[in-house]
Amino acid sequence: MNPAPHPRPAPGLPGRRSLLGGLLAGAALAAAPALAAVPAAPAHAGARPAPSPAGPRATRPLLLGTYTSEGGGGTGIGTAAYDTGTGAITPGPVITGVENPSYLAPHPSGATVYAVAEQSAGAVTAVAVGPDGTYEVLGSRPTGGSGPTHLSVHPSGRWLLSANYTSGSVAVHPIAEDGSLGERTDLVTHSSPPPGPGQGGPHAHQIVTSPDGGHVLAVDLGTDTVYTYALDASAGTLTEVSRAALAPGSGPRHLAFHPGGRFAYLACELDNTMVVCAYDPATGALTPGPGQSTGTGSGVSYPAQPVVTGDGAYVYLANRGHNSLTRYAVEGGGAVLRLLDTVPVGGDWPRQLALSPDSSLLFAANQRSSTVTVFGVGPDGSLTRAGAPFPAPVAVCVLPLP
Repeated sequence: MNPAPHPRPAPGLPGRRSLLGGLLAGAALAAAPALAAVPAAPAHAGARPAPSPAGPRATRPLLLGTYTSEGGGGTGIGTAAYDTGTGAITPGPVITGVENPSYLAPHPSGATVYAVAEQSAGAVTAVAVGPDGTYEVLGSRPTGGSGPTHLSVHPSGRWLLSANYTSGSVAVHPIAEDGSLGERTDLVTHSSPPPGPGQGGPHAHQIVTSPDGGHVLAVDLGTDTVYTYALDASAGTLTEVSRAALAPGSGPRHLAFHPGGRFAYLACELDNTMVVCAYDPATGALTPGPGQSTGTGSGVSYPAQPVVTGDGAYVYLANRGHNSLTRYAVEGGGAVLRLLDTVPVGGDWPRQLALSPDSSLLFAANQRSSTVTVFGVGPDGSLTRAGAPFPAPVAVCVLPLP
């Protein structure tokens, strides 16, 4: 398996990129004009119809994350629009003044979007989404760590959570009424257990809130551990309440919850497995099951991220080295994944996946080929390519907005 093009500092891990410090200094925090306001997409109502030119149609915004410090990369957060019926993407202008926005996350209100600045001096940036479809950069705050690769907004809308990959820490920032960010209220470094074999240190790769809003979970690839925290909703501080140990050297990367809230699906990038985890909302305890096949054969295909359809019926997994998408059927109320097939992604190194709000479309951000591929999701969970790949410089994140 070929290594990734930009080695991580830690030995033994697939490459991410070369982290460059100080890129935020002097950056002009100004946004380019963006897409016009568009009508609302039809609401999801049970079964997911396959996209059809004859069906209900609308155009919705799509945001694109990239590396601005990389040759051939972008110049900020890309904007576009997608057709909810066909999946066709139309390019828009770029939101400038945002450095290395390699991951994006929306506020529950839809009025703000947040981006990491994946670099040595890690930061998070708030971008206001105007009712007329314009965007305004509200400012950035340091994360207190290096190489942030993931962030999410607590369901309350009051706290932004971020994961610093290189320094192995997680941070919390308060969110003001206007969506802007306050000074960091907490920073927790994963100092134990010791890193897995050849993994060089802790590497926090994801931080999410459980579906019931009761706990915050941080996935650490370096320590082969998922940490569960209680978030103090007044102070914005994290207190560890549980931790789940994965197989040594497995490299847990990203998890996705079943909408029922009792199970989560965890992609382990170093041992090429998917793990079904039971989750106890009362205690926050996550209990991993055995590693399951990704359907990509022998060798390591560096699975990146799972996503779950809104009705909880299917799970899809991006396999970077195999350049494919794995499809699983969800059974037993979420407790079982049944491997169905793998589908070529139509690009190189699928870094991140996203479903449209009604789960009728699946988007894949392909880092090495600088493209986004789109698939229609059939009622049986089958994937059908929707048009040609959309060019997007060093595409590492795609975010369809409601």
